[in-house]
Amino acid sequence: MELKKATVVLEGGATRGVFTSGVLDYLMEKDLYVTDVIGVSAGSCNAVDYVSKQPGRTRDCMIPEDKSGNYYYGLRDFVKEKSVMNMDLIFDKYPNEKLPFDYETYFHSDMRCEIVTTNCLTGKAEYMTENSDRERLMKICRASCSMPLLTPIVNVDGVPYLDGGLADSVPIGRAHKIGNEKIIVVLTKNRGYRKKVPSPALQKIYRRAYRSYPELVRTILRRSFEYNKTMNYLDQLEKKGEIFVLRPQVKPVARLERNRETLMAFYEHGYKLMERKMDDLLAYLEK
Repeated sequence: MELKKATVVLEGGATRGVFTSGVLDYLMEKDLYVTDVIGVSAGSCNAVDYVSKQPGRTRDCMIPEDKSGNYYYGLRDFVKEKSVMNMDLIFDKYPNEKLPFDYETYFHSDMRCEIVTTNCLTGKAEYMTENSDRERLMKICRASCSMPLLTPIVNVDGVPYLDGGLADSVPIGRAHKIGNEKIIVVLTKNRGYRKKVPSPALQKIYRRAYRSYPELVRTILRRSFEYNKTMNYLDQLEKKGEIFVLRPQVKPVARLERNRETLMAFYEHGYKLMERKMDDLLAYLEK
């Protein structure tokens, strides 16, 4: 199999990531793989399953068939674990038992995969890789997916990390640094979406919750500005034909959607949209 010399950038968005799962599943079925992948938050889960060549795996992780696969905590467990989601289930039980992750294929792949995290000490994005250690790979993915206030901070190599989307939601700058001429960006929100500034009350909560990490707080409070600036830049690049962007054309699901039929419909939207746009993507890659 010949890899396309290109970089795929995968936005996060919690359960909205099922849209990306549909997009990538179609690409995997068509045996279209690229040299470089950058995943952010939920996009990191999609990224590693793309590199391990496991179509359907991220979908099955995010849309469990029965209650035994439900990764949401009830109120009692939320208070106990300080998390809305069972991160041990997602990043330990799933990859190692329930929905085995193909570590061998991942570690021996010619594709380079970077997982975006936010360093709580510096407030800056880090683009992390792991090519041999199973536990560390899943810990990095867990860190990338750990949403502020809703899930705990994750320590990797003794350093505290949170959601990669806080510092670099759509790492187009990183993609340019990698140097591939072709860049594919998969977003999980509609065209024209822009983030709102957190309310004064929410800003106060962030400051209190992360008072030990002032640089992290600064990054969180600047997130909407940085995100919107990135979206404006992406729109310019897309108009010039310099990047290929795929985004939902229907209303996205809620960030923590639980309804199986709703999630499956959003997954199918991603799959069918990629099917319709496949010729356009190939034309972009080959021009």
